[in-house]
Amino acid sequence: MWADLSRVLSLWHGRRWWLLAGGGVAVLAMLAGLALLGLAGRGAAAALAGGSTLALLWLRPLVLLRPALRWAERMVTHAATFRALADTRVWFFERLAERLPAGLGLNRAGDLLGRMVTDVEALDGLYLRALVPAAAALAAVLAVAVVLAGAPLLALILGLPLLFALLLPLLLAPAAARAGTALAEAQGQLRAAVVDPLSGLEDTLAANAEARSIAAVAAAGDELARTQHAMAWRTALAGAGGGLLAQGALLGALAWGLTWGLEGGTPGSAIAALFLALAAAEPLGAMPRAGAALAAAAASARRLFQAADQAPPVPEPRGLPMQPEGFALSLKDVEFRWSPDRPPVLQGLDLELPEGSRIAILGQSGAGKSSLVALLLKLAQPQAGSISLGGTDIATLPGAEVRHRVTCLTQEARLFDDSIAANLRIAAPLAPDAALWRALDRAGVAELVHALPDGLETQCGEAGARLSGGQARRIALARVLLSAAPILILDEPTAGLDAATERAFLSTLEHNTEGRTVILITHRLTGVEKPQRVLRLAGGRLLTAAG
Repeated sequence: MWADLSRVLSLWHGRRWWLLAGGGVAVLAMLAGLALLGLAGRGAAAALAGGSTLALLWLRPLVLLRPALRWAERMVTHAATFRALADTRVWFFERLAERLPAGLGLNRAGDLLGRMVTDVEALDGLYLRALVPAAAALAAVLAVAVVLAGAPLLALILGLPLLFALLLPLLLAPAAARAGTALAEAQGQLRAAVVDPLSGLEDTLAANAEARSIAAVAAAGDELARTQHAMAWRTALAGAGGGLLAQGALLGALAWGLTWGLEGGTPGSAIAALFLALAAAEPLGAMPRAGAALAAAAASARRLFQAADQAPPVPEPRGLPMQPEGFALSLKDVEFRWSPDRPPVLQGLDLELPEGSRIAILGQSGAGKSSLVALLLKLAQPQAGSISLGGTDIATLPGAEVRHRVTCLTQEARLFDDSIAANLRIAAPLAPDAALWRALDRAGVAELVHALPDGLETQCGEAGARLSGGQARRIALARVLLSAAPILILDEPTAGLDAATERAFLSTLEHNTEGRTVILITHRLTGVEKPQRVLRLAGGRLLTAAG
């Protein structure tokens, strides 16, 4: 638990000045409140004794200063938190991108979404509900000890309960961490239970599976409610313990004051102690909740690190890479399997592709076509053999460098819920509108986009839902053509299109990919394609196709 929380703080190192400033303002706000009630106590005691009430003159500036400091505390601490959490989300996304380059794989989209959103948000408790209140409470205990240094017995009576209230979250946090872990897991399961059937809602409804999906959501909701109840019970128990300790400090100060007063003393110290105890009770009252916040933050951090610490399938090389000379491709004796316990998908595969080659690779489902694409894009790495680009082994090149030279139009090319222009600029972020129109024209869809009321700013909808299958595929093709990559892989680019649309699409490809190396991967040819070679992928090897 503590190792995970320490690692979170190390991620926030770049925001340390914001975080320290927030804690500092919180301490100043607490000290202002302590001084306010302390001076009020002294003034009240002096008035009862008929003495000077000059201490009350300081109340006016403190009355104005304290709310100003509380406002500044809220603004600075939340600004620090927002910046730290934003950094955490970026870090987590980058780690996922490195470890899931070929897609989610066996990871559930809903669970990863929960980690990205819910678990990152839960980390705010580490700072806002644990570290900041702890800094203020510790300062309160120290201030009380300093003020009452002249009355050691009173300082002990008042300080010990307050000190135990400060330490209570640390004592309860390890046990609460188990409840926090169960709560974080239950939240992830509920999100996955909701997202999965909604992502495939058409299939869910077509199979009359909505009742089962609802039952799964209800079961996940019940489990979440159970874990929330367990966490709430622990939080309430900690709050009750903290309240008892704070009340114990007040009763102790009151008992001391009454005893001292019966012995003939003046009530000034007792009244001041009571006011100090009241002032210290506020920051210490937040401490019981800090234990639950620590537990929740630790559990969420563990879930983040579990996903982020997976070994990347293709580790990035170290050192300066040798730049490829040209874009000829060469695969020699390549062997690949997705995991050690699975049979090889590719075995002894060889392929030589000079610059500007145009080949078609045929193969049935499961023959290894998608695996070959993953290897060429460096989304996976072979267990044996080598793949070179321009005479340079791609194992020595960063993945981004490879994908700068090799791009792919997949059978599931996705359009994002953004404008057509934004979808195109994924391939070339700085491309001007004129370049976008040229790419659309080469993809045979410029006329359609011109006819749309919003033109390039037309929203595509999630997964291109506002466009037909053929239109979405052509915009995806325009995105590929906009890329400067000299090697173009077409992985089942016409899957799901009708025959006429398929032939028109392939004809467009044929006329707009001159000068590039084109690798068409498909299960059959239509006759429109004009490859220089036709190969068949079978038994893990590439063979010359008959006829």
